[in-house]
Amino acid sequence: MLNDAVREFLATPRIARLGTVTEDGYPHVVPLWFDVDGDDLVIISDIKTRKMKNLQANPKGSVQVGGDPGSGDPAGWLFTGEFELSKDEGHAWTERITHRYETPEEAEEHLKLWRNDEIWLLRLKVKKSIKVW
Repeated sequence: MLNDAVREFLATPRIARLGTVTEDGYPHVVPLWFDVDGDDLVIISDIKTRKMKNLQANPKGSVQVGGDPGSGDPAGWLFTGEFELSKDEGHAWTERITHRYETPEEAEEHLKLWRNDEIWLLRLKVKKSIKVW
């Protein structure tokens, strides 16, 4: 599903925007970190967030990456599909994603703070990807 050009684009740690639907039908969009695993986009979240509540009720969502005018590349990608939710046992993905975005020192400080938090994986099974401007 993800071709080489998309994979190369996603290899840079950019801020993604996750779109879910609230119980009253409105969009809920939040910025966050992500990584790629095969053809899936993987996001981490504390269990007690609005995005988790929304995805537990309706697993359909989207992730938009890029499109930042100041970055020198105004293009981005929009990925849609359904999310699979699972606990991040051992915080392996939490560590991987945190180290992707932060220096080792910053990452270790944050990981210490999150050690006892219930972190979940939000795995987007991409059904469609389109380039957006």
